[in-house]
Amino acid sequence: MFKALIAIGFVACGASAMAQMSPVGVWKTIDDDTKAEKSLVRIKDNAGVYSGSIEKLLDPAAAKPDAVCDKCTDDRKDKPLIGLTILRHLKQSADDKTVWDGGDIVDPNNGKVYRTRLKPVDGGKKLEVRGYIGPFYRTQVWLRVE
Repeated sequence: MFKALIAIGFVACGASAMAQMSPVGVWKTIDDDTKAEKSLVRIKDNAGVYSGSIEKLLDPAAAKPDAVCDKCTDDRKDKPLIGLTILRHLKQSADDKTVWDGGDIVDPNNGKVYRTRLKPVDGGKKLEVRGYIGPFYRTQVWLRVE
């Protein structure tokens, strides 16, 4: 009986660790230049398709409650920043199960849309968010909040 309880405990711990290696959750974004905390983004899984929306703005200068994505050029144009879906259409890679890709990310500061790739690192405590335009890319590291 004792061995069975230990085995169940290991299975539960393993499942919890695997769940943390998913991009699902709330992430704190960090400004590349100033290193200031910018926002909280919630990433959700909807039947294997992942998306992420801004849940809260942390930068007091940009935290206007009525702020909109005025530089966006697609269907997100003039939508409120709070609730704005910045990550769309991501799926777990068939080639590398530690990566979610195939979607895009918008930078609300300039309205540009980039192909994107997500990769949880450091045991799921951090998320590498890479945006691509052609062969060029930039990687940000987001921090898990929950």
